[in-house]
Amino acid sequence: MAQAKKALSKTAKKNNGRGAARSSVKTYQNYIGGKWVQSASGETFDNFNPADTRDAVGRFPLSTHEDVERAVDAARNAFDRWRRTPAPRRAELLFRLGEILMRDKERYALDMTREMGKVLKETGGDVQEAIDCTYYTAGEGRRLHGFTTPAEMPNKFAMCVRQPVGSCGLITPWNFPMAIPSWKLIPALVCGNTVVIKPAEDTPLSTYNLVKACEEAGIPPGVVNLVTGSGKTVGTAITGHEDLRLISFTGSTETGRIIASACAERNAICSLEMGGKNAIIVMD
Repeated sequence: MAQAKKALSKTAKKNNGRGAARSSVKTYQNYIGGKWVQSASGETFDNFNPADTRDAVGRFPLSTHEDVERAVDAARNAFDRWRRTPAPRRAELLFRLGEILMRDKERYALDMTREMGKVLKETGGDVQEAIDCTYYTAGEGRRLHGFTTPAEMPNKFAMCVRQPVGSCGLITPWNFPMAIPSWKLIPALVCGNTVVIKPAEDTPLSTYNLVKACEEAGIPPGVVNLVTGSGKTVGTAITGHEDLRLISFTGSTETGRIIASACAERNAICSLEMGGKNAIIVMD
């Protein structure tokens, strides 16, 4: 973590007294169907360091409804093959993901501090939470047990077998930008679901890092899809999409109520975590 602190200090000095040159800002892309692609509109938005708004962390796709359609199509097309992949094999890929997250923990923590402002000790803990979640959940790949019960009729028994839900839409907040995505993403994957994930506009880089690690771990194309952009456009398109059978959202109570209503209209499963507060007063 000491190396990360030095790197962060160098970044602050580099940007002291001048704005970031637009041409030097790194441009990131959506991840759809195993490929890194720009938004259908070609439009982007810049993400800035809250501690120094002259420091542009990156440029990200300002995605459209069309991008969500492409991501959902990719998730739907990948679902049948992924659900038929044995759960222990899915778990092996997640164990590999955990190793990658552990390897690059300091870099992820530095990126997170730069894009959302928590101190390195806190962002390191955020990444560690993702690591712990990944290892724990990967272990469940060999424990996805069903059960049997006695039947009232002779020569018969009742049987319960676990089945994946399908393609899922995940919408995550800014305050724990790698931990919360991992809580949603990793259990969905080990159970055989495919996902479309939309991070908060304030913290797309940390979720990008998580998805990039999924790609390196060998998770097949279309199983994980990343679409960045506004909640009004991308979030609405995800929550209302007929082919996303489950929506998991963490954020404001007001938005959660809207999502619950949208899911009820189409009888989709809805998981909501709402109303958390992480206010901090910083005195300079």
